[in-house]
Amino acid sequence: MESRYLKSLIAVVDSGSIADAARSEHLTAAAISQRIQALERELGCALLSRAGHAALPTEACLALLPRARRIVREVALLAGDTDDEGLTGVLRIGAISTALTGLLPVTLRTLTAQAPGLRPSIVPGTSRGLYQALLAGELDAAILVAPPFALPRSLQARLLQREELVLLARRSLRGDIDDLLQRQAYIRYDPAAWGGRLAQRYLDDQGVRPNVLCDLDALETIAMLVADGVGVSLVPHWNGLGKLARACRVEAVERPPADLYTRDIVLLTPTQSERPTMLRALAEALPAA
Repeated sequence: MESRYLKSLIAVVDSGSIADAARSEHLTAAAISQRIQALERELGCALLSRAGHAALPTEACLALLPRARRIVREVALLAGDTDDEGLTGVLRIGAISTALTGLLPVTLRTLTAQAPGLRPSIVPGTSRGLYQALLAGELDAAILVAPPFALPRSLQARLLQREELVLLARRSLRGDIDDLLQRQAYIRYDPAAWGGRLAQRYLDDQGVRPNVLCDLDALETIAMLVADGVGVSLVPHWNGLGKLARACRVEAVERPPADLYTRDIVLLTPTQSERPTMLRALAEALPAA
């Protein structure tokens, strides 16, 4: 049985369609379909239920999926077993959107220069989603907002950045922070997001009740909306904010050394990992707080 075929099956299940799996696997949809059909013939059962453009896993597929994931993972680890330094193979790194543009570009240049045999596979997502993927063994590491709860013993965290909470508004607007939040349309950093809780905590502590225009867990989009004059917002001051907010007023909501509303960005990794050398190389390539 070809492990590549299992990998294609997993891609279909995770994406929900053969077309999306084909794009992620850099194959044609016909090639993905042929691989699935070959697996179905070998296993003697249907693996996908096709309805329109969607492809859903059958009960038989769901039963074998955990073992299929383990097989694909073990095959991916083989290349590293022959490397004495342990720096050959794929390293699956999850990252929130601001880390993708603010932290990873320099980190990846450093990492791949120091370990040419290492191939980073970058998975974007929200902090909550990446945390769950790391727990499930679908990622080797994740760069995300520090979870608002104690970590299990199976995970460890390294602080990378501390981002102060700032008011974001058009430069032409006058008034203090709370006044602008009361008077202007408020583009809210989604309070359901781990980082968004800090902005909501500031509003609650100050007794500010803004006129909420919308909720977004997409900081780059919030910055662009503010720059276009749609409203004001409270956001963490992440690397890259300056590029999006050149026409904006950026003002910290509290003076140092206070850090009640600071968003911490951490590198989360398993306490016990199959790729300890790779993870050490990643940690060394990342900036530290």
